[in-house]
Amino acid sequence: MRRVTSASILTRRPVLAAAVALLAGLALAWLLLVGRPAPAPEIPAAPPPPQVDVLVAEPGSRRLTVYSQGSAQAQREIDLVSRVAGTVDTVADSFADGAAFAAGEALVTLESVDYEIAVTAAESRLAEAKRLLAEEKGRARQARREWRDLGNLEANALFLREPQVAAAQAAVEAASAELRRARLDLSRTRISAPFAGRILSRGVNIGQYITPGTPVARVYASAAVEVQLPLTNRQLALVDLPLGGYEEAGPEVMLSATLAGERRTWRGRLVRTAASVDPQSRVLYAIVEVPEPLAAPFPLLPGVFVEAAIPGRPLADVVTLPRSALRNDDSVWVVDAKDRLQPRAVSVLHSGRSGATVRGLRPGERVLLREPAVAVAGMAVTPREVPADVDGVSG
Repeated sequence: MRRVTSASILTRRPVLAAAVALLAGLALAWLLLVGRPAPAPEIPAAPPPPQVDVLVAEPGSRRLTVYSQGSAQAQREIDLVSRVAGTVDTVADSFADGAAFAAGEALVTLESVDYEIAVTAAESRLAEAKRLLAEEKGRARQARREWRDLGNLEANALFLREPQVAAAQAAVEAASAELRRARLDLSRTRISAPFAGRILSRGVNIGQYITPGTPVARVYASAAVEVQLPLTNRQLALVDLPLGGYEEAGPEVMLSATLAGERRTWRGRLVRTAASVDPQSRVLYAIVEVPEPLAAPFPLLPGVFVEAAIPGRPLADVVTLPRSALRNDDSVWVVDAKDRLQPRAVSVLHSGRSGATVRGLRPGERVLLREPAVAVAGMAVTPREVPADVDGVSG
């Protein structure tokens, strides 16, 4: 059996003391770690409100310009036809495709010999009828004297040759009508248009035999051309139109087109509207008349596609905004006094290529010019006022 001496006990005591001290230190460290309160989580700083551009609304009176487009067309376009039969004898120098002619100018002349003979024969028949009428009137006067010499004041119509005189008078009138017809047929060998214009296409040539109703040429009058401009229901509310069908003094319209590499312009006047609304497109056509289109520095020919600017009537209490400010539901965002977004319904009077004209904004209201990616009512923003640079609107 091993004996524990006092010397060995003395050597173990420092070791035990060191172990106890180490355990006590570890316990104290554990207590300090466990008992320390957890640090409070850091709260990230809120991002600043997004910066937006706003326009200060200043309602006022404004005259809008309504834009439309259409093709010029001849005001009068007809087929010249022959009223009599015959062979084409001569044609005028102006009887050519695209050529201009004067009112009443003989474009085509038919051989007239047969019609001149018919006039001569009709004159002869009229002279003969007048001779017979004069003879019957003489016989009637002779019968009246003879009856009076017999001492009878009353005579019947047959004895006084009244029926014979009436028949002779009717024969004169018939012969006179035949002469007028013969002269009219003779005049119709000279084919002309009742207006000045231009020839679109020819239908006959020298030596060709034609019958009544044969188309000689397709022509149009050069006094004026017309342009039919489609207008929507919203555009109709902006323009003073002569809706009654009568040609009234409507607004002056500026027409333009790019021809031969340059921008050409013409002035016309809105004179009337179509008699009905187009059933497919639901638009009403306004008709603009351009007088003397061929006398312009660059003629406005039928078929030219033009753009039209129609001055509208004055509108009160309206604001013109960029189209980017208008939302799909005809509303805009306004920034209130607390710099927060609020939706505002407006009445859109006109929306065009460069802007929209609306009614329903109060003076001084700040209107958001462009909707941000995320926009909800009450959202805080940092407004930045920008000057208005909207020039006008188009339709």
